[in-house]
Amino acid sequence: MHELVEDFLQYLRHERGQAEHTQRTYKAQLDKFVAWARVNGIQNWREVELPHLTAFLQHERARALAHEPENSPRRLSSESVYLEIAALRAFYRFCERERLLPANPAEHLALPRRWQRVPKSLATEEIDRLLQPSSGPTPSDLCDQAVLELAYASGLRLAELRNLRLEQLHLEAGFVTVIGKGNKERVVPVGRQAVAALQRYLETGRPKLVTPRSPAAVFLTQRGTPFAQVTLWLRIKNRVRRSGIARNVTPHMLRHSFATHLLEHGADLRVIQELLGHANLGTTEVYTHVAGERLREVHRKYHPRS
Repeated sequence: MHELVEDFLQYLRHERGQAEHTQRTYKAQLDKFVAWARVNGIQNWREVELPHLTAFLQHERARALAHEPENSPRRLSSESVYLEIAALRAFYRFCERERLLPANPAEHLALPRRWQRVPKSLATEEIDRLLQPSSGPTPSDLCDQAVLELAYASGLRLAELRNLRLEQLHLEAGFVTVIGKGNKERVVPVGRQAVAALQRYLETGRPKLVTPRSPAAVFLTQRGTPFAQVTLWLRIKNRVRRSGIARNVTPHMLRHSFATHLLEHGADLRVIQELLGHANLGTTEVYTHVAGERLREVHRKYHPRS
């Protein structure tokens, strides 16, 4: 059963150009089903029918969570169940299209309703504190500053930042080309302050980090290697802590701040969609809730008849 899962992952990797995170998520969900199937005497995907899939999902909803006490009432969230169903449906669509299996029992699985979380963003004052450059910066400090300026100026994802290559920078023209989800390329403008931070890093910081084996990645660690996703995020978290921001800042919060602040200052939602690289406008529309709430707060605070 694992071989067919690996074929599916190869398809995601090479034909769909899916992000590594998406591939790992699908693999984890499908591996859980394969483990459950073997415990229940199922050795081949051809044996799997709709009742098996629903029994697996019922088992997942009822089981105790890992790393929780035995008597804990906590169970799998609807978001996690959604991911499991989505992975099974995507896997079976692939098998159906490639004619690897005779039927697609997962097509009858209904996805649970997802509650749309309102994205959290940093206030303008917090952004100003976070982007305050350090005095007497080291090459690593210049790298951190360039990462943060670019993340906020252009709304790049963490994976897009760490995978950015030198040939994707067009600083004189004021833009970068980004390879996003699904291997889709988009052009994103870069503001003056972010361009200045990048130029300082490229001229005086990056040359001191480069080794003979360093690749063409823009951002490099102290060893001259590209950042792992976790390492880059820990560097950003450390900068957040040093700036005195007490909130729990998540990897996407700079991206959320970029979109929210654009919308608050009158940017068109379609333009924000293009800048973020969202395939559907519905994904971008979540920011209207953030901006709307902020506008209501301002109205309540300053309007004489609010």
